[in-house]
Amino acid sequence: MSARKSAEPSPEAIARSNRQRLAAEEGARAMVDAEKQAVDVRKNMARLRELRQAKEAADATLQASLPASTPAKRKKKVPR
Repeated sequence: MSARKSAEPSPEAIARSNRQRLAAEEGARAMVDAEKQAVDVRKNMARLRELRQAKEAADATLQASLPASTPAKRKKKVPR
């Protein structure tokens, strides 16, 4: 009893190969989308880092230009 494979694929095999092909295409699109989103996130992080560093530099310049504040003297407590 030797069963030979037919030359034509079965409908189940055709459906399976179509599902695999569609899954591979969808996976490739998902990877491209994920990479694009990661690039966008890195660009935004770099932009925010530059803004923060510029603000910190401006704050440091402002602090340096202000006179040093002297601590206020403590007032004596009035006994009750």
